[in-house]
Amino acid sequence: MANNPRNNANKKLKHHRNQGSDDFDGNPEAWATLDKNFKQVQSVLDRNRMLIQQVNDNHQSKNPDNMVKNVALIQELNGNISKVVSLYSDMSSNFSTSFHNNGHHKEG
Repeated sequence: MANNPRNNANKKLKHHRNQGSDDFDGNPEAWATLDKNFKQVQSVLDRNRMLIQQVNDNHQSKNPDNMVKNVALIQELNGNISKVVSLYSDMSSNFSTSFHNNGHHKEG
């Protein structure tokens, strides 16, 4: 069987998570927040997929009205990309704070 890079990455992630599982697994609120945030990101990405398809359809139609509609669709896409960046930034900050608050970063 060929080495699957994705499976190797999953094994490494699972191993890394298990190394500190006593502290972080004890914080179900942190995991629930992370899960909620990933669902928000996925929702925005799903919306973007639909918007991109609509932009492509409008462009291929060569209809002037549809081309005008693309301006607003592309503006929404741009705003959604900013939302995704913001959500990931918040997730990173929240994860880091939760990680540090659970004793993973003790001095001494």
